[in-house]
Amino acid sequence: MAETPASILLIDDHPLLRQGIKQLIDMEEDMAIAGEASNAEDGIRLATELEPDLILMDLNMPEMDGIQALRELREQNVASRIIMFTVSDQEDDVVAALRAGADGYLLKDMEPEDMIKQLHQAATGKMVISDRLTTLLAEALRSNRSRQASRPDFDSLTPREKDILRLIAEGLSNKMIGRKLNISDGTVKVHVKHLLKKLNLRSRVEVAVWAVEEGFHRG
Repeated sequence: MAETPASILLIDDHPLLRQGIKQLIDMEEDMAIAGEASNAEDGIRLATELEPDLILMDLNMPEMDGIQALRELREQNVASRIIMFTVSDQEDDVVAALRAGADGYLLKDMEPEDMIKQLHQAATGKMVISDRLTTLLAEALRSNRSRQASRPDFDSLTPREKDILRLIAEGLSNKMIGRKLNISDGTVKVHVKHLLKKLNLRSRVEVAVWAVEEGFHRG
């Protein structure tokens, strides 16, 4: 029996772009458009009604921008995976989106086949970030690290925290990590909070970038 296709909600104020994405996704058997909205307010309403697997949302929209909408969705406990889809490759925008609870950040100038590949990854519970931005985040992290006296201390982590670190480096969400390690989402959150403090890092994205750079995801 075939699996139910991953449902996707599009939130973007450009009709042509929405049309192009719909045509792309219509060609995929394991993904389907659940709905679309031309502004954040309608998008939030549809997200709560439809509860899609994925939300693909623009960053720059009139009245309410994508970051505000993202915060609102998270406050309303919308469980969908939310991917920002934007032209902005500014470090501040990327960091703001990820801190507000985005599960990914993709650039609109990416090749269509790359975008589909990333959406497939997102649908399986992985964090997705355009390659160009991963480099940008790594550089920002390095420059931030050079200004700080303390360096992340991998040895200070417990075995469980090291397991979780490696899974974050693979891009897994808390829910997926919990499933893999047979522990609750809440327990994963507590471990993530502790390892962030021990490593002197501010977000799970910084953890992922740092762990990949240091090669811990292969450990």
